[in-house]
Amino acid sequence: MPPKILVISGPTASGKTRLAVELALRHGGEVVSADSMQIYRGMDIGTAKPTPEEMRGVPHHMLDVADPAENYSVSRYVQEADACVQDILSRGKPVILVGGTGLYIDSLIAGRQFAPLPQTGRREALERRAAEEGAQPLLDALRAVDPERAARLSVSDVKRIVRALEIWQETGRTMTDFDRESRAIPPRYRPLWLGLHFPERAQLYARIDLRVELMYAQGLAQEVRALLDSGVPDRATSLQAIGYKQVVQALEEGLPPEAALGTIQQATRRYAKRQMTWFRANPAVQWLDASAGADEIFRAALQKAADFDSGI
Repeated sequence: MPPKILVISGPTASGKTRLAVELALRHGGEVVSADSMQIYRGMDIGTAKPTPEEMRGVPHHMLDVADPAENYSVSRYVQEADACVQDILSRGKPVILVGGTGLYIDSLIAGRQFAPLPQTGRREALERRAAEEGAQPLLDALRAVDPERAARLSVSDVKRIVRALEIWQETGRTMTDFDRESRAIPPRYRPLWLGLHFPERAQLYARIDLRVELMYAQGLAQEVRALLDSGVPDRATSLQAIGYKQVVQALEEGLPPEAALGTIQQATRRYAKRQMTWFRANPAVQWLDASAGADEIFRAALQKAADFDSGI
């Protein structure tokens, strides 16, 4: 039987961290982050990374594990986060996996296997072609060899198009083949899914707008400048994160960083909507009303977890 873990999911700004810390404090658990941007060092404000005060002494894993100048992959996340989960379980403590990056969460729970990442220069050649010709010719080429994968991608998904073509060129097999094999493997973990949501979307959007304003007040622009000054390329994966990308663009256009505030708020609202679409597709998620008071949310979480005999 796969080990049990607790998963707290939901859109950005819904209060996932606070609930995870409360549950961890009550049951002696540890938190494993599943946020694709909180993995980067020096990116604290724009990612809403939990502060030491917010962690309240609860051990948090998978924060600050990567340099912002390097590319980070879901395969690397699964490998490193799985090591954290196994260590926590080996010490007899509950694992609380918390975050809004659905692909990271699903891949870790499934124990998903990924195609190899050889360093042969093919990826760089594909990236150059995309820059010179646009992504459409690459998407057409992918459609010829892996129509299932191509049908799931839009022309704006340059990174995923390049990745799928790279796999085909390196292995002679499609990403669809690798995904099908991976899904056939029994899940590595047995999760209890809790999700935070707002019955009224306007409530979530108001929280998002306020959070972005707070990020500016805390020094988001200075954080972006520090990353650029440290040598992080403006096209690095880390600086494509919402908040960072828009501030970089404003700076490049000679505008004050504050000119990007409204754009960041809008992009974050759209991202939250995509997150909810991802998590709502999972029928196992038990939803909690994030607009309720903190004590009420905590009690509801405990009630839903009552039959989950892993210590939570």
